[in-house]
Amino acid sequence: MFFLWSLVVGLATVSSAKSSDDLDCTGINGIRPQCESQETSYKRDVFWVGGHYVNAAIGLLTYDQAYVEKLTPHKGIKKPYPVVLFHGGGVSGATWLNTPDNRKGFASMFLDLGYQVYVVDQTSVGRGTQEDLVGYPLRIGSTANISEVGFTAPEIADAYPQSQQHTQWPGTGVRGDPIFDAFESSFMPLTTNNTRQEISMRAAGCELLQLIGPSFLISHSIGAIHPIVISDECPDLVLGNVNLEPGNIPFESYTGNATSSVGRSAARPFGLTVSNLNYDPPISNYTELITETVGEDTPESRSCIQQSSAANYTIHTLPNVAKVPYVAFTGEASPHITYEHCVIQYLNQVGVKTDWIKMADVGVHGNAHFGFLEKNNDEYFKVVEAWIKKAANGIGSSDSGGRYSHWRA
Repeated sequence: MFFLWSLVVGLATVSSAKSSDDLDCTGINGIRPQCESQETSYKRDVFWVGGHYVNAAIGLLTYDQAYVEKLTPHKGIKKPYPVVLFHGGGVSGATWLNTPDNRKGFASMFLDLGYQVYVVDQTSVGRGTQEDLVGYPLRIGSTANISEVGFTAPEIADAYPQSQQHTQWPGTGVRGDPIFDAFESSFMPLTTNNTRQEISMRAAGCELLQLIGPSFLISHSIGAIHPIVISDECPDLVLGNVNLEPGNIPFESYTGNATSSVGRSAARPFGLTVSNLNYDPPISNYTELITETVGEDTPESRSCIQQSSAANYTIHTLPNVAKVPYVAFTGEASPHITYEHCVIQYLNQVGVKTDWIKMADVGVHGNAHFGFLEKNNDEYFKVVEAWIKKAANGIGSSDSGGRYSHWRA
């Protein structure tokens, strides 16, 4: 009798295991134990970098630290230089892990190739949340309405012509779809004190690089500010400034492209940042950057603000940022395709040599702002990694002085 009962239980277990293959593991359903992870196997260590003690009324508190995850591939490190991943606004470093529909994310793709990967939660965000409640006031990260129109289903709003090329979001891209709901749940508050965040990330970022050595900095959206300020502070430790849809549009932010007069607001008074940079000639106040608006302004291609081209005006350049190779990647259906040229033009004006890779030009089609999460993110990744690989190979051939050799030992 005991044998018969054991046999029945065993058969039931086998049956259950087989039926798990038919489970819906989409979105939040993927949390079930039976749903197999698509992520690459790695070892994880966690750290906080930057920060300092402050004598508050309640006692000593630590301010201005950033959270960093160190992901080491189980199969071993095969690449000579690490990659450091910076998330965009309103989300955390988790955006680089699995996608909202539980496919493999960029962190795993880098690990597959043998990169040492570092994932950052910026100061004031996620596990980089600050106990300085006054210095880091918060605002909401996003709303479902903003996410639908700007990120997951821009083709529905049809605010700019290129939006109709969007085909790659996994799901409907609107609330009620489990993939969208999983994506929207990832948003969290971020600070309104951008100056404080930039200054703390400048310090924490360079401290991280001093510990791990020269690295490629990879950002998404407004996270592109952080590689800029880190490059400005410690350019010799930055091997490449790699930006997916950089959101630090010079002097302005754009929201919606329906008409030329809608969705423009003043931002980043120092051009690419809210805080001052090491301009040459130096400036002490943003008012010393005399600007002008250039280009026709249409929903398809926005006008840009840059430094004045008047004959009696000296262009202030960014010599430290110019030491670092820079690349931007832009999806063909993203709102950024209508104004990313403003970033490139300004960088060129201040002396930075740039590569701008429009994904459609290299055969990767249909992506909006979060292309690295979309259905063809593996194709997107290959384009990004190819640029990094080429840049790394260039370091090997040009490093005649051995500037980086001791890091590779």
